[in-house]
Amino acid sequence: MPAHPSVPPLQGAGLCQIGLVVRNADLTTGKLARLTGITPSAPIITDDYEKARTQFRGNPTRAKAKLIFFDFGQVSIEIIEPIGGPSTWSEFLEAHGDGVHHIAFSVKSTKETAESLAESGIPLIQSGVFEGGSYKYEDSEKELSVILELLDKTSG
Repeated sequence: MPAHPSVPPLQGAGLCQIGLVVRNADLTTGKLARLTGITPSAPIITDDYEKARTQFRGNPTRAKAKLIFFDFGQVSIEIIEPIGGPSTWSEFLEAHGDGVHHIAFSVKSTKETAESLAESGIPLIQSGVFEGGSYKYEDSEKELSVILELLDKTSG
């Protein structure tokens, strides 16, 4: 249980990312690079389950994704192309097609913030770890028309 339940779950969090889920990351990346003049990161393939420990709707999943980032200073744009396995990314593509999947906030603790959000009626959809941190996607589509991602770059 969060230490201060009366404190808004995202108070003090920093908006850091907008995530787009797409069928073809290379195509979308090329278009965004031409429109912005920004050179994107090299593509990254997310880690296998054994390292990422990805959970989707409470179950382990071997889902992976191709990720490409555009750095706009405080906020980045993340291009996500799902690669196999059940995930919030493939679920989103099936329901909506290409589009804005999430907005991400940098938080001190994904665990505590997710618990606070769950108490507010916003449950966890997917979670995992990456080198240098962890993430959690929260089901806020009904409340905010977009999924929330919590990023903690201090733990793994």
